[in-house]
Amino acid sequence: MTDTADPREIPDLTEPHYEAIGRSRATDYFHIGDQLTDDERDYWRRARDFVDDEVLPVINSYWENAEFPWPLIAALGRRGLVGDGIEGYGCPPMSPMASGLIAMELNRGDGSVGTFLGVQAGLAMQSIAMLGSEDQKRHYLPRMARLETIGAFALTEPRHGSDSVALETRARRDGDTWLLDGAKKWIGNGTIADVLVVWARDEDDGRVKGFLVEKDSPGLETRRIDGKGSLRAVWQAHITLRGVRVPDDARLPGARSFKDTGRVLAGTRNEVAWSALGHAVAAYDIAATYCAQREQFGKPLVSFQIVQEKLVEMLAEVCSMQLYCLRLARLMEEGKLTDTIAALAKRNNTVKARAVIAEARDLLGGNGILLDFHVMRHMADIEAIHTYEGTATIQTLIVGRDITGVTAFT
Repeated sequence: MTDTADPREIPDLTEPHYEAIGRSRATDYFHIGDQLTDDERDYWRRARDFVDDEVLPVINSYWENAEFPWPLIAALGRRGLVGDGIEGYGCPPMSPMASGLIAMELNRGDGSVGTFLGVQAGLAMQSIAMLGSEDQKRHYLPRMARLETIGAFALTEPRHGSDSVALETRARRDGDTWLLDGAKKWIGNGTIADVLVVWARDEDDGRVKGFLVEKDSPGLETRRIDGKGSLRAVWQAHITLRGVRVPDDARLPGARSFKDTGRVLAGTRNEVAWSALGHAVAAYDIAATYCAQREQFGKPLVSFQIVQEKLVEMLAEVCSMQLYCLRLARLMEEGKLTDTIAALAKRNNTVKARAVIAEARDLLGGNGILLDFHVMRHMADIEAIHTYEGTATIQTLIVGRDITGVTAFT
């Protein structure tokens, strides 16, 4: 006998290396990219490169440790991708399609990064752009586009989420100033924002108005909400306002009722549809790449009929979501996007994205729960995307009321 074993008799038990997980980008099955302008392709490419080069290599650590990815946000600010189609005021010119593609790509990389941009540009900046004064636009928007100033959108409250129209935060006129009292919850960027768009009900006329509140305002308290299992790399806040005094020139002059708030929200529901598409694209890409490389029973997973069936079903859902988003962009260009159309798109895409991600998780087997393969992060994050801006149930009631003329909210 010999003390040295024949190395040919030792099986290779090392884990195979999976190349470029989540980067196949073979999802444009209907050639939607052919309909894009050169500028739109450029924005898409820049957002895609940012995700591949800077987000994917590091995001798991930030997500796992619930750390805000400041270096990624600084890098995003240098990419010229922040503006959500706002014209002028230092914002990069982009079409609704380009804006949607950016949201899709950032969420393909990570829901936290995508949500940060949605709050910054889609909510805070758009509130100022749509409802602010000329001085407010000139003061805030250029710096916000460069991410030198961080914004937040303080609408939902501890007792009012889906029924945010019933918000209880109060605004009382006191000479040339306003006093704000109340509480807000689930406010993205709330603890890091330099300026918060706070929505409050005027005690005199009962109408909802918007106010720009600076971060160091006396009486303003922000507390980070910890213990989240979703969107762990972006922070939400519980905010308390106790006699916060703001000058009248900090009021958004175009915000005269909750209908004006709804105008901002309609645009972000459109963005959420794109965001959900990004998560679904990531899940499909990961699953397709993994199944081509993973071998079981002596052959790659893609050689099994049931795996091909699942991949085709996933691709079909992704393509349908793409067509929704394509139409959304065109309707925005034509000025025909309504809140009910946006609600239907948000409902469809978040529901479909959850299903696609669940299939990807199943196809990856045990590896599906490892952050290294990214699917579990998307599976957790889509739960928040599904919820904010109104759950599928709320969107169903919004569209149902539109098509029947009967409200079923009560």
